[in-house]
Amino acid sequence: MPKTINILGVTGSIGQSAVDVIEANPERFSVNLVTAHTNEKQLNKIAKRINAKKTVLTGRDNLSEALQESVDITLCAIAGMAGLSSMMLAIKHSKAVAIANKEPLVAAGEQVIRAANKYGTKLLPVDSEHNAIFQVFDCDRRAEINKIILTASGGPFRKWSLEQMEKATIEQALAHPNWSMGAKISVDSATMMNKALEIIEAHYLFNIPANQIEVLVHPQSIIHSMVEYIDGSVLAQMGASDMRTPISNVLDWPDRLSTPGYKLDFKTVNDLSFEQADNIRFPALGMAYECLEKGQSACVAFNAANEIAVDSFLEGCIGFLDIMDCVGHILKNINIISLNNIDDIYEYDNNIRAESRVYINEITNRVVLVS
Repeated sequence: MPKTINILGVTGSIGQSAVDVIEANPERFSVNLVTAHTNEKQLNKIAKRINAKKTVLTGRDNLSEALQESVDITLCAIAGMAGLSSMMLAIKHSKAVAIANKEPLVAAGEQVIRAANKYGTKLLPVDSEHNAIFQVFDCDRRAEINKIILTASGGPFRKWSLEQMEKATIEQALAHPNWSMGAKISVDSATMMNKALEIIEAHYLFNIPANQIEVLVHPQSIIHSMVEYIDGSVLAQMGASDMRTPISNVLDWPDRLSTPGYKLDFKTVNDLSFEQADNIRFPALGMAYECLEKGQSACVAFNAANEIAVDSFLEGCIGFLDIMDCVGHILKNINIISLNNIDDIYEYDNNIRAESRVYINEITNRVVLVS
């Protein structure tokens, strides 16, 4: 029997890669639901291509009713915190949930894991790094794992000085050397905020302490992440820089699909190099460990401030280095509180976003006054 599947955020880069996988394996899937935020024309076009039974525009319609129907797997690819509520519903009504958006797990990791355990839902990571760990992480021998190693490309500014980054343009920040991604995650890669969020995400997904999570810069993006065991063995997952590979891995898990994505050709691999991550030029990495130490509310603030700052940068309101300046300012001034449920998280998240906008307005006004 084909697997029944929902794709939330089908018009984004992850959603469209999933469509490629489904079209390459049409006998394996029956598409129940596809969603988009506002792009109705593209949504309908994609729905027709993969014979989706239902479509929902999340910017206009309520998604909750459409997610009540049980399915085998839901791919959650709605960008940012906007995907949290739908992810929680998907966990309740899906046998498996493929998580492609970092932010909900970063902000609500405790609640997401608790819900998955309650409903017996398998959480499958789509991020290339977490999917790599998922493939080589022996859950039955957790005590024998020494650490996990998240690899990072280093982004477009890997060799740039702070003085150079201060003058970085939007176009330069979006020019990732290895991956084709949306604007927000491309900027996060340039600040290495994406890797910082992945530290927090890995902590929740694999139930592993922060001090057992390491980041290593690997410019070629061939080794997507590694797991080191106590005997010194290091298991790595390798592949081409193509999101269709991890998407194929999760959509038909525990089986494997033939992927339409690029395959790694070792005859063309001339070098595998590694560098220590620079916490001075890329302070988001250190902030991630700080947030895990402080607790969930700090993780919410970390993500919320970044989303607002990245939006402001993409709108041309602030400079590139102002992104992490804003995030750092918010983290220094937050109140650490208990967040007991999703409503608490959303309220706190909204408050942090408001504070971030105030701080960005102050930055903007200072620039205007100086000029």
